[in-house]
Amino acid sequence: MAFGTGDYRYEVAEGWGQLPDGWSFGWIPAVACDSRDRVFVYSRSEHPLVVFDRDGRFLEEWGAGVLEDAHGIFIDGDDNVFCTERNHHCIYKFNARGELVMTIGTPGVKGARDGDPFNLPTDVGVAANGDLFISDGYGNARVHKYTADGRHLLSWGGWGTGPGQFNLSHAVRVDRHDRVWVCDRSNDRIQIFDTDGNYLSEWAGIRKPDNIHFDPAGEVAYVAGVHQEVSVYSMDGRRLSTWGGGRSSTTPGEFLACPHGICSDSRGDLYVGQVQAPAQLQKFLRQ
Repeated sequence: MAFGTGDYRYEVAEGWGQLPDGWSFGWIPAVACDSRDRVFVYSRSEHPLVVFDRDGRFLEEWGAGVLEDAHGIFIDGDDNVFCTERNHHCIYKFNARGELVMTIGTPGVKGARDGDPFNLPTDVGVAANGDLFISDGYGNARVHKYTADGRHLLSWGGWGTGPGQFNLSHAVRVDRHDRVWVCDRSNDRIQIFDTDGNYLSEWAGIRKPDNIHFDPAGEVAYVAGVHQEVSVYSMDGRRLSTWGGGRSSTTPGEFLACPHGICSDSRGDLYVGQVQAPAQLQKFLRQ
């Protein structure tokens, strides 16, 4: 059974991702692929960050004893892995060998005032020069910019519906032109900024966007949304393909819960993790 339309059609790889005996997934808020097409699955479970090869064979576990409340994950061009811990108000950076090399924020301690980093942060995006952009969504309605070594540079946003404001800054990514894209989920839009936080434009009418991911060539954007939907867009905002949407389904390739994490590998295959139900992880093979 094929999913999607046009040039972006997929077949589901049923049963992809085999955990060791006795292990299980909880909710799966985030997935990411590194340069070797290893797939990192960040879940709310006893084993929060596990690594598979592209065929779904378990490789290893990272972050044991450190990671506790998965939300967002991003892997940069050097295969550093950034994990956003929502309820613990911090971001952890692991190098390509799985060693913890930096913590931004104080684990378990939220910002003292509205706008202070962090209060239930959601995601990290990385610019070409290494600067970090952190969406601080549930408690702060902000985006914070940091240097690669963790020094705070600036913040922008605030509660509201106007340009540059957020109701829930839920995910952030930086495209190849160094534009900063923020999923403003509760406002049904994705806002676009320059790297100094200046508002550029927005995609309006995107139903509750949970996450956005750019393909390695920077030609399309994949959007996962609350309403059991995944869509593929051109970079000028034309919807090229979509599937799911509006109903909960246990049919392989459709969505039981809420698509929340999305990424692609070097061959254009997609990986989608869901929240609101346990063990919802699917791989879609590009046709």
